[in-house]
Amino acid sequence: MNGAIIGDIVGSRFEFHNIKSKEFELFHRNCTFTDDTVMTVAIGKALSESKKNGYTDLEDQAVFWMHELGKRYPRRGYGGRFRKWLLNGLTEPYGSYGNGSGMRTSACARYADSLEEALELAKRCAAVTHNHPEGIKGAEAITACIYLARIQKSKDEIRNYVKERFYPLDRTLDEIRPDYTFDETCQGSVPEAIECFLESVSFEDCIRNAISIGGDSDTIAAMAGSIAEAFYGVPADMKEKADGYLDDWLKETICAIMDTGGKDNDPRKDE
Repeated sequence: MNGAIIGDIVGSRFEFHNIKSKEFELFHRNCTFTDDTVMTVAIGKALSESKKNGYTDLEDQAVFWMHELGKRYPRRGYGGRFRKWLLNGLTEPYGSYGNGSGMRTSACARYADSLEEALELAKRCAAVTHNHPEGIKGAEAITACIYLARIQKSKDEIRNYVKERFYPLDRTLDEIRPDYTFDETCQGSVPEAIECFLESVSFEDCIRNAISIGGDSDTIAAMAGSIAEAFYGVPADMKEKADGYLDDWLKETICAIMDTGGKDNDPRKDE
């Protein structure tokens, strides 16, 4: 979760002002947390509450906490259809295949005890709004990458799994970067986010990769960062700086969600 939140904060000032470079100041006065952070926490909170009931009420918890946090943190850059879903208090899915399902899914991998359970949790949390097959696919792909990184699978193993089950991953970042533009669909941003992780050499490098390709920068960096956290760990100084953009309630809630979800499976650290 912290990887997604850091990616969101760093990418926030570039979402509509793309750069095609890895050379930039990570944490800037114009950075903020966006809907990516809010909904990541909402799904994490839903999982922590639903875990008490064996996840039998996960969908209801997801809808409840997305509405609750949407009201608590309005005007955070919610997409048009999702904003309407929030404002009107709707509870039914609306067939979305936007990348919102992928950016909010990181806690699913943390709470799961197997890859199969991770995919199931991701599907259920996505489908309350993003019940289009591509919306579910995007959430499952990001969650699978996170879970595989948690259990110390290699990048080659992660790449092969994604290629076999989800996306071809047939373009390098150097091939993506020149003409890549804003695309908020899962199919147009999830593979790119995964490639940002696969070509990285550290957590920070992954975030810089994600910003450097342009497009929906905060969400791509949130998705890539969530995988990188599981693979490398998060540098303490980056977490400390990111925490400075969050209020006390968010910081306390994130800690509680992480604790309830159990310990990492000895992820490698980038220190």
